[in-house]
Amino acid sequence: MINNNIRIGHGYDVHRLEEGNKFHIGGIEIDHTRGAVGHSDADIVIHVICDALLGSIGMGDIGSNFPDTDSKYKNIDSKILLRKVCKILNDRKYIVGNVDVTVLLERPKLRNHIDKMRGVISDVMEIEISKISIKATTTEGLGFVGREEGVAAHCVALVYYNES
Repeated sequence: MINNNIRIGHGYDVHRLEEGNKFHIGGIEIDHTRGAVGHSDADIVIHVICDALLGSIGMGDIGSNFPDTDSKYKNIDSKILLRKVCKILNDRKYIVGNVDVTVLLERPKLRNHIDKMRGVISDVMEIEISKISIKATTTEGLGFVGREEGVAAHCVALVYYNES
């Protein structure tokens, strides 16, 4: 028997890194010489979480729900978008089981920032911090990530339909 009350979503995103941009990632700002380029604050961790959550309920991705052609999203704090996505899930009676993010980035190293990111995202999503996993890896100098031209991230999310 298939359980239609459990759904899985996947998110993937890439942002170019540019000298002088602020580096927003996981709801915080990290001091670095380069930052991600995007229409909003280019927070790749939050973007992939949004994509995975929206995908899990068949609602497309962040771009189809908050298009970069709409000026009201220019330079927006991605935490605001994540709150809106969580409201979409709540309105459709879905609750988050967990999210699991993997960031591909050569520098800066994220290990010392992950707990703070998880705390911020937990607060924004209003879920337990134990439901949020963020991991970081390099590409050992290979590709656009290895050349420090960009950052990439993946996320999987599990959501449950709340019948009550």
